[in-house]
Amino acid sequence: MLDKLFKLKANNTSVRTEVIAGISTFLTMSYIIFVNPSVLSLTGMDKGAVFVATCLAAAFGSALMGLIANYPIALAPGMGLNAYFTYSVVLGAGHSWQTALGAVFISGLIFLLLSLFPVREYIINSIPKSLKVSIVSGIGLFLGIIGFKTAGIIVGSEATLVKLGNLHNATTLLAIFGFLLMVALDVMEVLGAIIISILSVTIIGILLGLTTFKGFFSFPPSIMPTFLQMDLKGALSLGLVTIVFAFLFVDLFDNTGTLIGIAYRAGFMDVRGKLPRIGRVLLADSSAAIVGAALGTSTTTSYVESTIGVKAGGRTGLMAIVVAGFFVLALFMSPLAASVPSFATAPALIYVACLMAKAFIEVNWDDATEYVPAVITSITMPLTYSVADGIAFGFISFTAIKLLTGKFNDLNFAIIALTLAFIAKYAFL
Repeated sequence: MLDKLFKLKANNTSVRTEVIAGISTFLTMSYIIFVNPSVLSLTGMDKGAVFVATCLAAAFGSALMGLIANYPIALAPGMGLNAYFTYSVVLGAGHSWQTALGAVFISGLIFLLLSLFPVREYIINSIPKSLKVSIVSGIGLFLGIIGFKTAGIIVGSEATLVKLGNLHNATTLLAIFGFLLMVALDVMEVLGAIIISILSVTIIGILLGLTTFKGFFSFPPSIMPTFLQMDLKGALSLGLVTIVFAFLFVDLFDNTGTLIGIAYRAGFMDVRGKLPRIGRVLLADSSAAIVGAALGTSTTTSYVESTIGVKAGGRTGLMAIVVAGFFVLALFMSPLAASVPSFATAPALIYVACLMAKAFIEVNWDDATEYVPAVITSITMPLTYSVADGIAFGFISFTAIKLLTGKFNDLNFAIIALTLAFIAKYAFL
């Protein structure tokens, strides 16, 4: 039955290989069940409900990907998007978390519509590569400053905006240790390096009395505090247009980049360089974002950690189903999740930031009309605590510099239209 459903023999794999690949992928990305509730709870959302929503959204998205697209791609609430949700939309702009969930829900619906028509390909092909990769790098820098702040490595300052924190603080030292351990384990290709580091710092924190151990297993907390709490009316207001667009834009490019990376690594690309069944893949991803918002979490998207499963031999959707099953089992680990302090998850934010910043290598550093807007995009995100403002500044600077230098051929209708929209937003909203 499994061979017929997932075409195991045709993909030169077996049930055992797919299960091992699924376990490897889950261990690599399971840190999200600790990090996501920690980040989103800062908005006032119930931490237990977010934990359940995270597990269910990841399980639903991964299972849907496995069943309808038959690809070894796991999904979960995305890093970077959860930070934007919390620090920019809610804490920064002052919107309620219910309104932010509404924005995620609407962006998922738009993503679904774009996936059904050629509009998605047009948008992706119209945006210059320098801006695409700078968005990824900028989100990485955004995560980095949040991680440094959460760890206590940097603190606020009226004179200089930020300054070095107290390096004698035990929790700050533990966060630094956790980060170094995380990097070392990952370099040595230890499976589950991030989760091992998080749990190691948590255990040390418990032993030192810096955090409280609340147990390992229990029945899942109630999801009702976040379930169907989206404020769609608020998210449809004129002032939220940019925020909805930012969620959509980041998910669109992040998802596309992840899919290309996984497909290339697994050899799924056809002779024309296209991914077969791409429509089903995007249907699964956009549906997961919609369902995730309804459950009570930020945007759910494909995880680049799926490449670990592919490396372990995963070639079919059975791998994604295995990942989904482990996320369901994780529902019963809520006491452990509640035991993990923020200084244990902060290193994960910093390390993911480093991984995302690698995208900078794809910028054309020989052309100032390309790298200047890219740098502007990236540094604006952390300094304004807003992914949306970073994207806006990037588009505006890109268009202005190209016009002033006479490089009109590098511009197209989509870039100009988006630039004018951003300018109108700052002028009138």
